Formats: sequence, C-alpha cells, structure tokens
Amino acid sequence: MASEDQPVNERPKDGFQPTRRAAIATGAALGVAGLAAGSMPKHRAGVFVAKNQSYDGPLAQTIEDGLRACGLHPNLLRGRRVLLKPNLVEPTKRIPHMTTHPAVVLATAEVFANWGAKVSVGEAPGHVRDTRMALEESGLHDALQRSPFRFADLNYEEAGYRANRARASKLQGLYFPASVMEADYVVSMPKMKTHHWVGLTCSMKNLYGVLPGIKYGWPKNVLHHNGIPETVVDINATVGRTLTVVDAIDCMEGDGPILGSKKHMGLVLVGDNLPAVDATAARIMGLSPEKVSYLKIAGRLGPIADEQIKQLGDDYRELVSPFEILDEPHLRGLRAVGERVS
Repeated sequence: MASEDQPVNERPKDGFQPTRRAAIATGAALGVAGLAAGSMPKHRAGVFVAKNQSYDGPLAQTIEDGLRACGLHPNLLRGRRVLLKPNLVEPTKRIPHMTTHPAVVLATAEVFANWGAKVSVGEAPGHVRDTRMALEESGLHDALQRSPFRFADLNYEEAGYRANRARASKLQGLYFPASVMEADYVVSMPKMKTHHWVGLTCSMKNLYGVLPGIKYGWPKNVLHHNGIPETVVDINATVGRTLTVVDAIDCMEGDGPILGSKKHMGLVLVGDNLPAVDATAARIMGLSPEKVSYLKIAGRLGPIADEQIKQLGDDYRELVSPFEILDEPHLRGLRAVGERVS
C-alpha cells in the first residue's frame, strides 16, 4: 500500500476545487446519464450475477467477465481515475461478514489496474473516527500493504462542494472528499446485507461512505435527519459516474447492517446502474424492490422493474434465498409475494 493520503488526525482546509479535467468528466457523466433532467433511462440496465464464488477463487476473472458483460472494456478505463469504495461501517475481526472482504477489493483493483486505470481505495467509516483501526479490523490494511494501491481516508480529506442534482431531500448540496471529486469512476463495493431501517443495504446505500466525517459527523446524522431514502438518492445522483461490484459471498441477514447473522450465498454482482443492481439484490434476498423506500424514489437514476433489467451471467431467479429481516412494523411489508423464510 502506498502512503495514506493524510494522517487520521489531520483536518483539511475548506475550499477544495477539482481540476478542470475532473469537473468536465463529472459534468459529462451526469449529462449523459440524464440525471439533471430527472429522466428514466430509456435502455435496459444490465446486471451480472455469478454464482459459486469464493474468496479464494478466481474473483478477478469473474469481475472482469461481469464488467465486460455490462459493456465496459479496457479502452473506456485506460488512464481513468477509479476509486473503489468498500463497506467498512463498523468492522471487527469477529464479524467478517459485516464488511467487504479484502479479496473482493483486491480482485476488483487488479482488473481495473490491468485495464490501465489509476486505482485507489477509499472509505469514510460512519461509526468510527479511527480509520486506521477500521482498516486493520476489516483485514484491508494488511491486504493493501501487500499491494500497489493507495488508500484515501475520505473522512479527513480536503472537501469540495457540489449542488444537489436530485433534490430528493432539502439539502442544497453535498460535500465530497478530494478523491471523489477527482475520480472518473466511483465503484461502490458493498456487502449485501439487510438493514434495520430500510430493509436492504447494497450499492446505493454504501455511498453514504463517500461523505466526509469532518463535514457530516460520526454517525452522519445530518443525512438521517434529512431522510435516509432521500439522501441515498441525492448522493447517488450527485457523486458522478458510478459502477458497482457487490460482495454477496458471505452476506448478513437479520439485524443488519451490523448485528445480523452470516448467510452464505456465494455470489458476486456487477453492474453499471446501481438501482438496477440493488433491485436484483433485493429479489435474490426475497424482498420486493418496489417496497424498499430508497428504491421507490430512485426511478430517475435507473430502472428497478424486472422487465427493464437485462439479466446477465447466472439467472438470479434460480438463486433466490429469502433473508431473515427484523419483525418490525416498518419492515413487514418488504417481503416479496410468496417469499417466506423457512
């Protein structure tokens, strides 16, 4: 691992401005996606699902196959800055199924690096101020030490401001760390889990972790107070061009995203449209995407209807295994019709 961007205790100065190149790239990405107009994409989004995956298996080949299936190829990534954003919400070595496995992170980094991209890994843990501890508890610190990929502490980086492009919440704009502002692609790398408030946390909710703690606190209550579903959509609309690689090998069910139980699925999901990927993840988990609060309002960002999603790789319908969810009034309606936990 190259040196970390900043010591954990170093506070950045306000007023960071992205380079002209980064600003142009971000504007182009959002314009192409049609986000400013709030329009539904007219094409079907592709979601790649791979079964029989393991942390000691050929993950890089699986992830490359998924990216190519979704229409990505080396020429699109060569020379681009790619920021991988794993989930390190509240890591502990006792609960490895809570956070993105280092093997998935390194395999994804390897693919993009082999394609000629400039790859870094970054995270802004929302529950812990000591990012170095989060790295060590998750196992990612040792993995990155053996790699050429640098780590960016997104909680403490210099931050820049962007106007809120979705305005699902009342927030006028959002602060993003320098590594996010400069990235050509942000790759959300979540763990597929249940969530005690919204039922599901996957690629879209994972992007809460690109917002810096120095602006939003620990935990990021300003986002919660403005509505979790609404701010999830705002962040996804504003962050720029995104991709996702989902660690759905060892997942979490029950009282997620922190206190749940391990559920082995052996899956990897890949996609270039995060709402479509999350909708497919929900269906695999036995949940109805149309009833997941943040997906219900994500229509301007991508499709969640099954008929609008092009299924690639293995058929998710053969992989459905309902996850246990908390027996709470706000979650009882999420179960897909006919799906029960045995």
